[in-house]
Amino acid sequence: MEKKTQFSLWYLVFALFAIFTLHDLWTQIRSVEPLPYSEFQRMVKAGEISEISITDNSIQGTLKKPLEDGRQKFVTTRVDPALAKDLSQYDVKFTGIVENTFFRDLLGWVLPAVIFVGIWMFAIKKFGGKQGLGGGFMNLGKSKAKVYVESNTGVTFDDVAGVDEAKDELKEVVGFLKDPKSHGRLGGRLPKGVLLVGPPGTGKTLLAKAVAGEAGVPFFSISGSEFVEMFVGVGAARVRDLFEQARAKAPAIIFIDELDAVGRARGAFGGMGGHDEKEQTLNQLLVELDGFDSSSGLVLLAASNRPEVLDPALLRAGRFDRQVLVDRPDKKGRIAILDVHMKKISLAPDTSAEKVAALTPGFSGADLANLCNEAALVATRRNGESVTVEDFTVAIERIVAGLEKKNRVLNEHERTVVAHHEMGHALVAMGLPGTDPVHKISIIPRGVGALGYTIQRPTEDRFLMTRAELENKMAVLLGGRAAELLIFGEVSTGASDDLQKVTSIARSIVMRFGMDAHLGNVAYESDRTNFLGQNAAPPQERNYSEETAREIDCAVREIVATAFRRSSAILTERKALLEETARDLLARETLDEADLKAIHARITEA
Repeated sequence: MEKKTQFSLWYLVFALFAIFTLHDLWTQIRSVEPLPYSEFQRMVKAGEISEISITDNSIQGTLKKPLEDGRQKFVTTRVDPALAKDLSQYDVKFTGIVENTFFRDLLGWVLPAVIFVGIWMFAIKKFGGKQGLGGGFMNLGKSKAKVYVESNTGVTFDDVAGVDEAKDELKEVVGFLKDPKSHGRLGGRLPKGVLLVGPPGTGKTLLAKAVAGEAGVPFFSISGSEFVEMFVGVGAARVRDLFEQARAKAPAIIFIDELDAVGRARGAFGGMGGHDEKEQTLNQLLVELDGFDSSSGLVLLAASNRPEVLDPALLRAGRFDRQVLVDRPDKKGRIAILDVHMKKISLAPDTSAEKVAALTPGFSGADLANLCNEAALVATRRNGESVTVEDFTVAIERIVAGLEKKNRVLNEHERTVVAHHEMGHALVAMGLPGTDPVHKISIIPRGVGALGYTIQRPTEDRFLMTRAELENKMAVLLGGRAAELLIFGEVSTGASDDLQKVTSIARSIVMRFGMDAHLGNVAYESDRTNFLGQNAAPPQERNYSEETAREIDCAVREIVATAFRRSSAILTERKALLEETARDLLARETLDEADLKAIHARITEA
């Protein structure tokens, strides 16, 4: 039956029902005479009523003789008996009126039901699509991927700097998607998957967004954590749905951020076995990666800063064919990144990206973006018209050393100890060849526990270090404790952080770098750190004997002791200069680069 025909039939039924109802009502009105209650009482007393029926509010009955209009039935509204008795004594015509309780009943019964239904419908509409109520349960297996196209990402390769190698790799992917015939003319195929790995803040997610902006194809972006819910099997269902959506819109790109949230190695670190929800999700992801052909124009991008915990089956060829390292930028890369971010702030004429890049070795792209913002805030705080190199220097100190604690008041003896401690670091650094030049010394407390700080500025990016350079670094770190022992005859707790760093360097010399002549070219400990700078896994079991362990401990102790003796010898030779410069530091609280150059010149002349 058609909708129109069905509607007409129901309309006819309703119309007939309404006609019959109105006809009965009209007939009843025409056959029944409404009487005032006083008239009813008179008729009762006169014996004119043959029978009556009584309800709560009305009295209906039949007259013995019909009225002049022929009606024999009547109805009257009851009046309170006591009141009716009082009124009957007087020549008063009175009748009762039934109170209309329709609206009261509506408010008392219908309105709460309407409110309840309204709240229920609102809850379904509000939370249904978020896997909470009602129809939301039907969408549990739906992918939560955000779909981007060229027009709404707002990021292109021009906005990404300092990672030229990674950009070239991804430009090739974009080229395959735009012109597959040209790029595949020699038989090459588009990589199925590209994994972006690198430390946090180096621009992995930004690169993926730039691909979306350059490719001009649908770009499905989702985080690894969004696959997993409290319900078993939801993650696997979402993986299937994501790839189905992408296949329907191919050519397309799928980007999974923080892949380690769902791609962790199965059974690793005390997992719960094959029935674990994350493992089911990973298994489905592996199946989907095997199930699509790159010739269809579907590419999988993923980013992770913990590649060491990913499942080997995920990283094999045919799934993630290509791994692209997005590392911290070198000086050239930092200049390019700073050029991008410095366009957004007002710079002084003598402020250049090259000068700032020289101050920031080891900074990631996110660190440099934050640095530009902090420098602008520093300039605003001092009511400057533009951002200068000094503002960048202050911002670097704020990021590296922490916020100045000017309200932290040290007693005079503690300030004296801190001043000699910091000058000990500086003089040892100035007295050793090949060490990074000292940039600034301060005894103003910073950060959580630093009572003073000495900043050394590297002149270039370094990727290799010799044993001599490592020993010089240890001697500089121990210079503070050596100065305390030389001047005061005792040591304090201020060197606790220095001792941890020195011990770590000495242990690495012996166990990781094989630089101890007695123990030989043997690595007793592998480098198990990840891009986050933390242990990637529980420590390995010791695979060497107790005798070797003792030799390692003795070697580490001897290396540290040798470095301390070198520091002590340098400071003993320059004890007068140490005391003089410490007094100057106590008076001024901070020594800048010009002051330190003058001190270094005195050491060189001597």
